[in-house]
Amino acid sequence: MVVLSKIYTKTGDAGETALGDGSRVAKHSVRVAAYGTVDELNAVLGLARLPVTGEVDTALSRIQNDLFDLGADLCTPARDGEAEAEYPPLRMQAGQVARLEAEIDAMNARLEPLRSFVLPGGSPAAAHLHQCRTVARRAERMVVELATMETINQDAVKYLNRLSDWFFVAARVANDDGKADVLWVPGANR
Repeated sequence: MVVLSKIYTKTGDAGETALGDGSRVAKHSVRVAAYGTVDELNAVLGLARLPVTGEVDTALSRIQNDLFDLGADLCTPARDGEAEAEYPPLRMQAGQVARLEAEIDAMNARLEPLRSFVLPGGSPAAAHLHQCRTVARRAERMVVELATMETINQDAVKYLNRLSDWFFVAARVANDDGKADVLWVPGANR
């Protein structure tokens, strides 16, 4: 259970922050940038939820919760024997990736195959979902960079990779199942 009775602590005033294991790192570290970008994605996703309802909103709510799980995973460095610890760290799991894949497949089944690249836009919901896609890709790049320096949970990388695909397909669904997609016309304005 999380209890936050005081919001400011002043412990970060010198440019450092605490990780999930209690260790302290510079606020500009790649790890902090990675989970900070996941937090940014969650905020952008909150905006994307405004124009949607029903089953898509339910899925987006589930994804927002997953993004908190992902942030918890990324803010806690991997340690030997952590699975056997009294309180093992929260880690992303393959089942979360598989769920995204199943949802992508279900949404994509109702769409016509693409014959051109899609420009971000169309409906307000689609435009917001495309923004989520781009922030998810940036978060993924940062997590991949972190993985070159430290051991991280590979399901975290896979989750972000699938999530950006999920947002792309959901944006097409939000554009009247792709009928209102804005298609790229190469060289159209030459």
